[in-house]
Formats: sequence, C-alpha cells, structure tokens
Amino acid sequence: MTMIAITEDDFDPGACIDAARSRENGGIVSFTGIVRDDGITAMELESYRDVALQELAIIRDEAMSRYAINSVDIIHRTGKLAIGDHIVLIVVGASHRKSAFQACEFVIDRIKESVPIWKKEQTPEGSRWVPGEHGPSNERTDR
Repeated sequence: MTMIAITEDDFDPGACIDAARSRENGGIVSFTGIVRDDGITAMELESYRDVALQELAIIRDEAMSRYAINSVDIIHRTGKLAIGDHIVLIVVGASHRKSAFQACEFVIDRIKESVPIWKKEQTPEGSRWVPGEHGPSNERTDR
C-alpha cells in the first residue's frame, strides 16, 4: 500500500519511513525537502490540488512500473512554511537499494517537472512567485 498526500499539516519523516517497513523491503530510501535559509523569511506553496494528486499518482505508478520497488509514498506540503519546515517527503521501499535510490530520484525529478504546485518566497523586501520550480506552466502570473 502506498500513500499520496497534499497537506498543510506537518509530517514526521521517521514515522513515514517506519510505516514503509515490510518483509519484502530490504531497503528504504527517502528524500525530505526542507525550507532552507537562503535569504527568505518564509515561503508559501499553492497547488491545484485535484490535478496535483492525480499527477502524483501517475508519478508513483510510473516509478512502480520502471523500477523493481515495492512501495512509494509521497507527501507534499502547501500553505505558509517557515525556515526549517518540511516541504516534501518521498519514501521508496524495495528489495534492493539500487532500484530504491533510482526510483526516489525519478520521483522528485518528475514532481518538479509536472506537478502543479507553485512557490511564493517571502523576503524582507516583499514576496515573489518563483518561476521554474513546479507545474507545467512553471510560473504563476495571476498575483
């Protein structure tokens, strides 16, 4: 069983990794994206939720068919986030490490390419939507 979620709530990466443990998985690979301090004071993430969930499911299914893996869990945050907050978590379970690493990298790359989630950075000077981060159009122009 795999989990796909878009949420404003924080998550516990350790609990998600523990939940991926199974008799079939000899390895679990995870990626946790975190808001870094690169001159911003906060960030805001918005999504086209229904389409984003559908796209995450497609990405999960692609990873499951391309790599010898047993599970893929994806959680992506939306809402206002502070420095140090979790943004995204990918947990891949597999019998062997190589396919788990490859699948995890595939998933994060595809999320950045195709999932309609947009990032607005808050700075002491104001805020701006960041082009090129997420989503098919890669840019929000309505604000």
